[in-house]
Amino acid sequence: MSESTSALDSAQLHAELDTIFDEVVQDLTELVAIPSVAWPSFDASRVTASAEAVADLAKGLGLKVDILTAEQSDGADGYPAVVASLAAPEGAPTVLLYAHHDVQPPGREEDWDTEPFVATRKGDRLYGRGAADDKAGIMVHLTALRLLADRLGVGVTLFFEGEEEAGSPSFRSFLETYRERLRSDVIVVADSGNWAAGTPALTTSLRGMCAVEFEISTLDHAVHSGMYGGVAPDAMMAMTKVLASLHDENGSVAVAGLHSESVSEIDYDEATLRADSGVLDSTELIGSGTLASRLWTQPAITVIGLDIPDVAVSSNTLQSSLKAKLSIRLAPGDSPASAVRAVEAHLRANLPFGAQLSIGETEGGSPWRAEETDPVVKTARQALTDAWGTESVTMGIGGSIPFIADLLEVFPDASILVTGVEDPDARAHSANESLYLPDFRAAIVAEALLLQRLGSQQ
Repeated sequence: MSESTSALDSAQLHAELDTIFDEVVQDLTELVAIPSVAWPSFDASRVTASAEAVADLAKGLGLKVDILTAEQSDGADGYPAVVASLAAPEGAPTVLLYAHHDVQPPGREEDWDTEPFVATRKGDRLYGRGAADDKAGIMVHLTALRLLADRLGVGVTLFFEGEEEAGSPSFRSFLETYRERLRSDVIVVADSGNWAAGTPALTTSLRGMCAVEFEISTLDHAVHSGMYGGVAPDAMMAMTKVLASLHDENGSVAVAGLHSESVSEIDYDEATLRADSGVLDSTELIGSGTLASRLWTQPAITVIGLDIPDVAVSSNTLQSSLKAKLSIRLAPGDSPASAVRAVEAHLRANLPFGAQLSIGETEGGSPWRAEETDPVVKTARQALTDAWGTESVTMGIGGSIPFIADLLEVFPDASILVTGVEDPDARAHSANESLYLPDFRAAIVAEALLLQRLGSQQ
């Protein structure tokens, strides 16, 4: 067996990582300092600066690097992504390593205990926007390659997106435009998390999502509530009845036709879930089945928008029409198109008083489930176990990563692994986002083990 494919163990890689870890944290610190928010209301040059900084790190590893864009649906250029590559040895697989260098907006600075864009270390945590989501993912990929150096037995393509937090508007176009450059046998998406600090997990299911906007009308114009209240049904009365019909008495989704499953390898501790979610002690949890299944393999419906006058400017008026927006999370096995049809049919079936319904814009992303019998999945789980020294688990995510479906459609033969560095205390998207550094270390070693073992299997 050649040096490039000789077996490496976790202890050796951990020892090698120790010698460069301070440099890795400093590189991450410099990335966190760039406020790369890819939203129209923020400075786009910051995202470009972030792409350039990431590209420089990749060039330092001797990779061929490009900063690329693709068209969004409106014809405008998307935000810059970094693509770098290293050709595979003869007969070896190519592994695509994905992460994103854009970040969420910081929100209100007064909610932070530290400066959002100044990486601040407190004990075993590094605080800052993007410290976990997902600039740490970039550093996991780059550092794993740095550790392996000439012991890497696979081809590698890096794809560091620049607009994931904005919904990846040019993602599908990017895949189509650079299909041959991105083609790979295994895709590692480092944008998820672990079961708990110190407990590694491979994400093997993601709920999909769809959003439905609709309008209910009962009058052709607004009228005085004193003159006509008690006879004329207003749109708000109709809307509340329709919205109430979406769930049964225990809070489970009551829309026929939405797929639901109840399986999960592990389950949440209720006290921990309550603490993580902020559910009040007096508030009962909704739904039925295990807590994990409610979050991972059952649908959920949330009213995320309702057009009605604010209390401060309200008047004694019967509303003639009212708009609402629903966010629907889909269990693996469902599809956005099917879910939209089911929700629309439910809304029409539950309209009271002969009210009129019009469906507005819809959007969606498909759910995903890994094939856990895939040898690549088994190799990844073992790499996680070895790197952490703790048995890895598989878990689902209640949220969605819609671009996974795009990856599968463009590269249907690729094995997809969803990994990450976050833990329940990481607070991604929230104030005081942080990275748990011991898990960061282990994630780097796990990826190095994975890449080395994929190469040795050729």
